[in-house]
Amino acid sequence: MSEPPAGWRQVDGVLASLQCGSGPRLVFIHGFTQTGRSWLPVAETFATSHSVVLVDAPGHGLSAGVTVDMAAGADMLAEVGGEASYVGYSMGGRLCLHLALAHPQLVSSLVLLGATAGIDDDTQRGERRAADELLAIELETVGVEVFVQRWLALDLFATVHEDASGMNDRLTNTVAGLASSLRLAGTGSQASLWALLELINAPTLVLAGRLDAKFTEIGQRLCSAIGANATFSTVKGTGHAAHLEAPAVVAKRIADFMKNPAGTPSD
Repeated sequence: MSEPPAGWRQVDGVLASLQCGSGPRLVFIHGFTQTGRSWLPVAETFATSHSVVLVDAPGHGLSAGVTVDMAAGADMLAEVGGEASYVGYSMGGRLCLHLALAHPQLVSSLVLLGATAGIDDDTQRGERRAADELLAIELETVGVEVFVQRWLALDLFATVHEDASGMNDRLTNTVAGLASSLRLAGTGSQASLWALLELINAPTLVLAGRLDAKFTEIGQRLCSAIGANATFSTVKGTGHAAHLEAPAVVAKRIADFMKNPAGTPSD
C-alpha cells in the first residue's frame, strides 16, 4: 500500500483507516473490491471542516486479514468511527445499515449510495449465497487482477470511466480477503434487514445513480421503509458508482444534506 496522501494519516485499529482534519466526525465506507481511498475525491471536500475517516472494510485494503460477517464488521466500524455521520456505498451501505441498527446512538446521520437492506426472500437469498460462493472460487482460481477486471466489466459499472475506476487501488486487495468478504459479508450471507428499517431514527439520505435502475428502485424502497426521516434522490448521468463518476456532485449532495437533513436534495 502506498503512503497516505498529503495531509492524511494512516491509523491502525480493529479496522484500518485514513484520517484527516478536525471537527464533526464523518466516516466513509467503500464497496466490494475497493478500499477507503476510493472515497478520497469526495471526502477531500470535507477535510477542512470535519474529522474525516476513510475505513478499510473487513477483507479489504489494510483490513484484508479481518474475516468477519456483517454484524461483527458493524461492531468494528462502531469502534473505529465512534459517534459520527456515516456514508456507505454498496457493500459499505449495508455495513452502515447494520451499524445504525446495532449502535443507533453513534449514528448522527446516514448517507446510503447504491445500497440495499439485503434479500428478504429465502430462496433468492440462498441463490445469491451460492452465486457469491462461485465468485469466491473464481477469485481463488484467477487471482485479484483478472477477477477485478471481470468485476468492473459488469453492466453495473458500464458508466464508470477507466480513469475513475481506481484499478490500482483495487489491486492492493488480496485473494483471501476478498473471498472472505464474499462468503461472510456478501448479500447472500447477510440476514435481511428490511423489517427492521423503521427502527432507524437518524436522518438518512438515500442516493442512487439515475442510470442504475435496479438500485434506484431499491433506494426508493429503502427510503419508504425507513420512513419520514429518510429522503431519496438520484444523481443524474451516473450509474451504480456515482461517487466515482460524479464526485463533486455527490460531495455537494452530502454537504447539503448535512446542513439541512430535512431539506429536499437538489437534482
